[in-house]
Amino acid sequence: MATFDEREKGFETKYKRDQELQFKVNARRNKLLGLWAADKLGLKDAAAEAYAKSVVSADFERPGDDDVIQKVVKDLSAKGIALKDADIRKELDRLLPLAKTQIEGEVRK
Repeated sequence: MATFDEREKGFETKYKRDQELQFKVNARRNKLLGLWAADKLGLKDAAAEAYAKSVVSADFERPGDDDVIQKVVKDLSAKGIALKDADIRKELDRLLPLAKTQIEGEVRK
């Protein structure tokens, strides 16, 4: 019975670690999206970093990516930059592997 309990605990630990890693990857992806959008908005340096943080924070409003996408589309639209939700989703998809590589590199250090 102890072996079963140990295996169960091991699976729980792995699941928790995987969930934490996925959270970090999504946050990094959202930051990269924020920096991408900041560039389109003409923001530089500290202003771009602050904007990227606001994009990361937007993800805590609702589950899923819709809150992030809506924020970026709204902000870009306000500056006369017309991008659709699908365009932002495509950028999120493009940035996901980069974010994963960056986070995994940090975890290994």
